[in-house]
Amino acid sequence: MLQNSFSIVVVCLNPGEKLTETVNSILSQQYGNYEIIIKDGGSADGSLEKLPADSRIRLLTCKDSGIYDAMNQALPMITGQYVLFLNCGDLFYNDTVLFDMAKVIENKKNADREQSAGYKEKLRIFYGNQYNEMQKCVVYSAPEVNDFTCYRNVPCHQVCFYDARLFKERGYDTKYRVRADYEHFLYCIYDKKAEAVYTETLVARYEGGGFSETKENKRRSAQEHDEITKHYLGRDKAMRYRAMMLLTLAPLRTWLAENEKYAEGYNKVKTAVYKCLRKGK
Repeated sequence: MLQNSFSIVVVCLNPGEKLTETVNSILSQQYGNYEIIIKDGGSADGSLEKLPADSRIRLLTCKDSGIYDAMNQALPMITGQYVLFLNCGDLFYNDTVLFDMAKVIENKKNADREQSAGYKEKLRIFYGNQYNEMQKCVVYSAPEVNDFTCYRNVPCHQVCFYDARLFKERGYDTKYRVRADYEHFLYCIYDKKAEAVYTETLVARYEGGGFSETKENKRRSAQEHDEITKHYLGRDKAMRYRAMMLLTLAPLRTWLAENEKYAEGYNKVKTAVYKCLRKGK
């Protein structure tokens, strides 16, 4: 019997119908061992009153300075073994996401127990893939997290189930207004030595057009990315990877990935490359 418990954190401020849609996608899960923590910044649009009555929903309402501060405020309420931050407006892909992820986690733990008599549960991040509603296609995460992956293509937080212990010492660094989730992922990998485990699970339907995708925040994102990668990878390695990205036409590939007309084809090619790399190992 699967025993893993999940905490799903949803932050919002005057979200309208999106909050109910996101919460209902969680409540539809066939796997029942979870809680929903809603961190509200003080909504006055009536959205909170429309929430379904369910004992698994826990609500915290207070002011915050932004999305990452709101996520941090929710952390003390977490009781699950694994935590996922699902943005308001994003949905679970289907009703078996938590069951599928719990099965992967349990299989990994059982394999650890068989390999070692002195079993101690490792710190891990289990991650999957997303369906991008704006691009109308599946966006596949890199199947391996290495230095280059950490530089260019870490999975988005909507598809990452973090061991809750990875937030015990600290949450998101709010000095990063756009890239705090990216910084925390690298903190988990490099400072906490967490193992990133890829699963083929389609975790989330990503709404698209989020906070980090405005023109102003894209500029800020690039600045924060530069600072974060130099901190965790070192200046020389970060500059080398930047040069590699430019030589392999990264700006063009990004445009293809974000263009609705070409995104599906581009992601199919990218996925085929990932599969070839995995078979070659």
